[in-house]
Amino acid sequence: MTDRPTDLPPDTPPPHNDLILAVARDRDRVAFGALFGHFAPRLKAYLMRLGADSATAEELVQEVMVMVWRRAETFDPGQANASTWIYTIARNKRIDSLRRQRRPEIDPDDPALVPDEPVAADRTVELAQQGARLRAALAQLPPEQADLLRLAYFEDLPHSAIAAKRNLPLGTVKSRLRLAMDRLRRLLKDDAL
Repeated sequence: MTDRPTDLPPDTPPPHNDLILAVARDRDRVAFGALFGHFAPRLKAYLMRLGADSATAEELVQEVMVMVWRRAETFDPGQANASTWIYTIARNKRIDSLRRQRRPEIDPDDPALVPDEPVAADRTVELAQQGARLRAALAQLPPEQADLLRLAYFEDLPHSAIAAKRNLPLGTVKSRLRLAMDRLRRLLKDDAL
C-alpha cells in the first residue's frame, strides 16, 4: 500500500499528493476520481479491520471522500503524504461513528423527559406549613432521637451505618428511632387538632 511507483526517486513527492493538490487548486474531478478509485477499496478494508461492518464501512468511505473533496485545500504535503492524511480522516470518522452509536438518541416523548407540572400555589403553601409543623415537632424531640431521625430519613443512612457512625448498638438505634417516630406522630397529631 504505497503511494509512489517504484520507478520514482525517493525524494519525489507521491503522485497522490499531486492529485489532492489538483482537487484543492482546480476542483479537478478527474484527479478526485483517481483518488477515489485508489483509496475507496483500501479505506473500506481498513475500516472493516477497525471493526465496522461492510455497510458502515462503505458509508464511512463516502464520508471520508466527501471530506477529502471539501477540505482538499487544507492538505499540506509538508506535514504528511496523501495516504496518511486520508487515513487519518478515516480513523476520525470511525471514532465519530462509534461515539454516535454509543450515545442513545433522545426520545422527546419519553415520560422521564417531560417536566413535572408546576405545583399549585395553595399546595405550595400547604407543603410549607407541613414543613414548618414537622420542624417544630422535631425540635421537641430529645436531641439523640432527632439526630437519629435526621440520619435515617434526611441522610438516608441504613440503621447499621447509623449505629457505626454514632457508636451505638444496632438495637439501641432501632429502639430510639421507633420511640422518636411514635413521639413525632403524637406531636403532629396533637398539632393538627
